[in-house]
Amino acid sequence: MSIAGVTRELLVRYLDAWAPAALHGAKRATFVQGWAGEPDAEAAEAALRVFGEFADRLRGRRVAVVLLAPGAPALAKRLPDPPAELAVHAVDGGPDLLPAALKAAGAAAAPLLAFLDTEGVPALSAIAAGKPGEVVLSTAAGRWIEVRKALRDNGFTLTAGVELVAGRDARLLAFGTTLAKHMEAYKDELWAVDEYAGVRYRDPTDPDGHAMDIALRPDPGPLRRELLAHLTSAGERTVTELRHFTLTETIFRSSDAVRAVTALVTSGAVTRTPPGGRLSGDVVIRAV
Repeated sequence: MSIAGVTRELLVRYLDAWAPAALHGAKRATFVQGWAGEPDAEAAEAALRVFGEFADRLRGRRVAVVLLAPGAPALAKRLPDPPAELAVHAVDGGPDLLPAALKAAGAAAAPLLAFLDTEGVPALSAIAAGKPGEVVLSTAAGRWIEVRKALRDNGFTLTAGVELVAGRDARLLAFGTTLAKHMEAYKDELWAVDEYAGVRYRDPTDPDGHAMDIALRPDPGPLRRELLAHLTSAGERTVTELRHFTLTETIFRSSDAVRAVTALVTSGAVTRTPPGGRLSGDVVIRAV
């Protein structure tokens, strides 16, 4: 399985979580798939299948799927017929047409999820106009600092980046949202994808660049190092603060922070106040 295959599965998994949440209480929603180059027909078809599984929730709602890529109209013709409540808009062009495509689809002020495969950083402000707006961006590895700044500058207060590595090939997946609950859901799906031989995760903030196997219980070693470095530079932090740091500044889930902190306490690398009892959110952790 290739990097593209892992990316495709993560997209489908997160879309499966996003769709019912977006349709709950909202009369309309928009999903965008955009490619700077040749579109991924398999990914487009898989996304439509996800919406088909929620056909009962589409009734009385207006859901738009925007396909944005060179040759997108031809791609749309090859796809299965979508549910009656779902309108497919095919736009022939690259991500530079994103603002116009979203305006034509009436995407503003309603739930919006965009998946974009491009070498540059597109007009994220157009996605941020969704309420809420979220984006999964696939781009060149090694650009996380630039991409994270662009996401935050455009109002995506919660961000996550992971590099998918297969041999000498690598690709950055960046996620931006304003909802902590959705960030948790994205991270859960990130680690729930099938373990593919030859494809591993790498935290773009890890100075040592360790690659990790994809697993429901990932190796906590890299997170322990990151938490210890954070405590050393930032000073004491509560467990709640360390969980938030883990969720928003690493590729790990907030729940992984508790296992990592427990291991650090056991090893004597950090101390805790109070010294005994459950590792609850208000326990203060200090680096030794």
